[in-house]
Amino acid sequence: MLDLLEALCTLEGTSGREDSIRDYIISQVGNHPWKTDALGNLTVRVKGRKPAKHTVALFAHMDEVGVMASFIRPDGLIAFTNVGGIVGTALAGKRVRFENGTPGVIGVKPVHLSSSEEKQTAPSPEDLLIDIGASTREEAEALVRPGDTAVFIGEYTPLGEHKALSKALDDRAGCAVMLDMIMKGVEYDTTFCFTVQEEVGLRGAKTAAFGAQPEYAIVLESTTAADVADAKGNDRVCVLGEGACVSMMDSTTVYTPALFRKVYAIAEENGIPVQYKTAVTGGNDAGSVHVSGKGVKTVTINVPTRYIHSASSVCDLRDLRAVRALAEKASSYFADADAEL
Repeated sequence: MLDLLEALCTLEGTSGREDSIRDYIISQVGNHPWKTDALGNLTVRVKGRKPAKHTVALFAHMDEVGVMASFIRPDGLIAFTNVGGIVGTALAGKRVRFENGTPGVIGVKPVHLSSSEEKQTAPSPEDLLIDIGASTREEAEALVRPGDTAVFIGEYTPLGEHKALSKALDDRAGCAVMLDMIMKGVEYDTTFCFTVQEEVGLRGAKTAAFGAQPEYAIVLESTTAADVADAKGNDRVCVLGEGACVSMMDSTTVYTPALFRKVYAIAEENGIPVQYKTAVTGGNDAGSVHVSGKGVKTVTINVPTRYIHSASSVCDLRDLRAVRALAEKASSYFADADAEL
């Protein structure tokens, strides 16, 4: 699974540009039937060793945050807009690569030219520009045009004994878990939905969930871990190394208590490290999935991730393994449940 994670993180694709990720996943799913839809979601159906009493689908999104060129200035510098939620501090000074391979850097005013006020405040994304080495608009337009997207340059790097550093852990981690489950087989018939455009409004999941029509859904996501600096108590959200993180509520979903408590209990019963997400932050594909069709019973299992939506996110690989184990156990339980939760 770790090889899959590295391979997926190395690929590049902002929202609406997930082609390389989708193509790689298709190349790995073997003979399992798959299909895509008009938005670009990929759905893979895996026949289990046993028939399922209930339809279960797992979801993870393929897109990563990035930027889109919006205007080429006469001096060759490129104005841009964010694709997904990225703060100015995560952008300033970072290297990026456009779809055609053109590299660039997001320039920021040097500290010795900044006012006292500017030194104390984070740069606004609107005040930043991408430098690709061009001196004129014509030079820049030969390489980049408005509408072209770019992602952070941030190679996958093992960090310490148990951690990994990379761009795009959100949500290539979830994709790696699902792809590993597909490749190794499942106990019960299961549908796997690799979605698009999560970072710009949970868009692909709306269509994918409508097509899959599951009774139960498990969303696999990367979520903010603020277990650094002076954060204490629930402000830490979740902690690297303490296991899979189960959501109770986020900005897009109030999860059904019976479901998230059952998933937590499944983890405890099977000796899988688990923790609750202790702050209402962010949102994920569950926000679209749970209101699809007549409604879908939905839970989210997260990989705690530091410095999310940046070029240098960090996760603990022990947590990734815990998410993998819990996703398998929970999906089997829902597929074979005698009574609805």
